Amino acid sequence: MLFERGSYLLRALWEQLGIPQALSQCIKDRSFTSLVEWASFAMVANRALAPDSKRGVEEWVREDVALGNPEPIELQHLYRAMDVLLEYREIIHKEVYFTVADLLNLEVDLIFFDTINTYFEMDEEDEESLRRYGHSKDHRPDLTQVVVGLAVTKEGIQVKCWTMPGNTSDMKTVEKVKSDLLGWKLGRCVLVMDRGMSSEENRLILQKAGGHYIIGEKLRDNQEVHREVLAKRGRFTSVRENLEIKEVTIGDGDKRRRFILVHNPEEAKKDQATRERTLKKIEEALKSIKEQTGQCHKRNVCALLSHRTMGRYLRPLKTGRIKIDKGKIKEEAHLDGKYIISTSDDTLSPVDVALGYKQLMEVERAFRTLKTTLDLMPVYHRKDERIEADVFLCFLALLLVRVAERKTNLPWDHIKAQMERLYLGEFFSNEGRVLQTTEPTPEQVKILKQMKISPPQRIRHIQMTP
Repeated sequence: MLFERGSYLLRALWEQLGIPQALSQCIKDRSFTSLVEWASFAMVANRALAPDSKRGVEEWVREDVALGNPEPIELQHLYRAMDVLLEYREIIHKEVYFTVADLLNLEVDLIFFDTINTYFEMDEEDEESLRRYGHSKDHRPDLTQVVVGLAVTKEGIQVKCWTMPGNTSDMKTVEKVKSDLLGWKLGRCVLVMDRGMSSEENRLILQKAGGHYIIGEKLRDNQEVHREVLAKRGRFTSVRENLEIKEVTIGDGDKRRRFILVHNPEEAKKDQATRERTLKKIEEALKSIKEQTGQCHKRNVCALLSHRTMGRYLRPLKTGRIKIDKGKIKEEAHLDGKYIISTSDDTLSPVDVALGYKQLMEVERAFRTLKTTLDLMPVYHRKDERIEADVFLCFLALLLVRVAERKTNLPWDHIKAQMERLYLGEFFSNEGRVLQTTEPTPEQVKILKQMKISPPQRIRHIQMTP
């Protein structure tokens, strides 16, 4: 008994998105066989269903899943397919995206971008390679890494991915994204980025060639302009439950900047509760070190002052003691439930800016899927071309997953669990061999119908004994 394991659904999606045609067009003048396309699909399907190494994929295709491949897929086919995917990555990116855009009627006015790191289970850095030491978002500064960038639409559908050296700065990633997407001719395109990208250099890059941005601002960086935004008088306007906004314009002429101050009453309550718990811990810590002297006292005082959260509310005294800073508590209370967004586009309403930025969580959700469901990290490849191809395979798998979710309004875990109950049976008799699919359940039929995929034929293959 073989499992379909959702492979029937993924293969139909793969064909709907025109990936076989795009690959065939790319290699039409090459001496490759059709197995390049099937090997590519096998690796993408494996990422979406049961992530494994390339050697594991070879065994998975042979023993555990019914993909429908016309010939056996071997390890050499997988590596050749990776080379082809990497060589024609830009063409495939573009062709597939516009097919998806037409299929789902996507809007491409807002493009969301963010980066993650994926690290390697090897600690040597190679200056000629993508594997470099850099700022680790995974808190693994001891390991080399690469930077993976991902752009998605506001519907959560992937546009493009990038693989860059592990020490690439945010400014360089923004510059790369901006220049690459210009060639796509997306029309009016506003890039939406998180507060980690909110530098002056990045804003200038994003505005080149008439581009625009929506960027989150760092609330606690003590910039004068942010203090002005927070101090500006005026009432908040409620735009939906737990979301209030206030538009603030600072400066004139070339120095004019447009900000949206956002307040979430529910988050404000959580911030207040968190601060009260932190202050209670501080009071307990101060009591415990009150009677201490010498090195023990100094060590504990330094630990409190340098603490990531508790140190924010403490102030050192000339006597060497520390006390709670009531002024800082008041400042922090003023920030409860608030964040600042800046934009260069005056045609967008304050509501569009606030809701557009709020949708940045789609990128974060995509990265969570890459890390967990698709098992992007850690990476074990050493060669740059293998690293880049592996990231692109994850991108294609994520694209299939997101399109399936978009069409059914169901999470991928639920879709996968339902489709895994579809089996392909192999039956033998004196007369020959038959491959027969189990009858689809009502839930499986519903999922396939929502995705405009015909149910599989019950009798797949009949081979008569000579």
